[in-house]
Order: sequence, then C-alpha cells, then structure tokens
Amino acid sequence: MNFRDATHESYSFHTLINISLQSKKYTMKVTALTFNQFQENTYIISDDTKECIIIDPGCYQDFERTELTDFIKTKNLKPVKLINTHCHIDHVLGNKFVSEQWDLELYAHKEDLPLLANAGAVAKMYGFEKYEGSPYPKHFLEEGDTLKFGASELEIIFAPGHAPGHICLLSKKEGFIIAGDVLFNGSIGRTDLPGGDYDTLIESIKTKLLPLDENTIVYCGHGPSTSIGKEKMNNPFLV
Repeated sequence: MNFRDATHESYSFHTLINISLQSKKYTMKVTALTFNQFQENTYIISDDTKECIIIDPGCYQDFERTELTDFIKTKNLKPVKLINTHCHIDHVLGNKFVSEQWDLELYAHKEDLPLLANAGAVAKMYGFEKYEGSPYPKHFLEEGDTLKFGASELEIIFAPGHAPGHICLLSKKEGFIIAGDVLFNGSIGRTDLPGGDYDTLIESIKTKLLPLDENTIVYCGHGPSTSIGKEKMNNPFLV
C-alpha cells in the first residue's frame, strides 16, 4: 500500500491526515485513520525515533485492522503505548487487537472504567457483534500528567462532560491537542450518552481548551481538524 504524507487527503475508504509539526529538536507527526460506522478518527503520533503511540483505535473490520497494521509497517514505526481519550464504543473497538498485536498496555482515566465495562452491551446495541472486549487499563492518566514516548511528551488535560473520564493530550511546544470528542470543527461533543453532562462539557471547553494559544491545532475524534482561534470565533455553542 502507498501511504503518503498529506494534509486532509483521502486514503482508501478512510481519511488519512498526516501533519508534520516542526520542532528545533525533532519532528512529531500526527496521523489520523478514520474507522467504523461512526467515522471515528484513530490517531497515531510518532517522532523521529520511530516510536509511536496509538490513540482511540476504532478499527473493527478486518480490512480496517489491516490498514492500521500496514501503515505502522510502511512507516517502520514501533508502537509503545495505547491510549483512550474516553471509552465510548467507537473509540475502543480496536483496543484488544492493538494491545495484542503490539503487546501494549492500555492508558485511560479511571472515571471511564464503567463505560469500558459496559462496552460489550453497547456494542450489541449498535450491531458490533464481533466486538472482542478490551484489556483493563494498566495505567491511569490524570490532569497534569506527562505522557512520554520517543523524544516526545504530551500533557494530559482532564476534560469531562462528553464522558466522565475524558482526557485530551496537549503539546504546547508543537501547537496541537488531541481533543477526542470534547470539541469539534463547528460543534461540541454529545452529552446525551451515559455519563455525559452539558454544563460540565462547556466548563471543560471554556476553562481547559479555549485559554490555549489560538493557533493550537485541534485534532478531533470525528471529522476534520480545526483550531482554537476558529472555534472561539465561530463555534455556535461557544460564541
């Protein structure tokens, strides 16, 4: 397969986003592969050491898992950590596959454990009959933690509301945030799912995300990326 470095470029039946973020010491790359019927963005973040982390693997079908595996192989990457921003079913469908494929332990926030425990029942509701379950997190991430891999590090931001244990991963140095389903291009995350709360979500966005530099790129759990400045100006839920 021919993977290419591109910005918002279509690849196969999914969206492949590959942004090179320049640093004085290294280059961090953020790649999104879009999987499952909810069009969920699975993120692979790597740097020049070739180590990478996999965030929210939504790969459910065999061809989706092959696409992820082929990307890792083609780029000669070494996955070292598996992270869930939150544990809604569309973001954890590939947890077991990724964990076993690369012998990775799961990182998540402890407040989302009830969602993870109930993922099997939710999977049946949405027709994911082949859902194989997920490993239990071996590491719990909290506000202010630093997640390290290769020559890189990401700051953990606790941003509940869409889910009770939702986290975001921020690189101030590189100017981007993996926002999961907290903030979207022109919208915000749902709050009508178990554990959701509208007021809590708005508070998380206004106190944790909007104070960031306006040029910060926001990589969303669904749909295209955006920026903090754009959402401050145009998001109908925030203006």
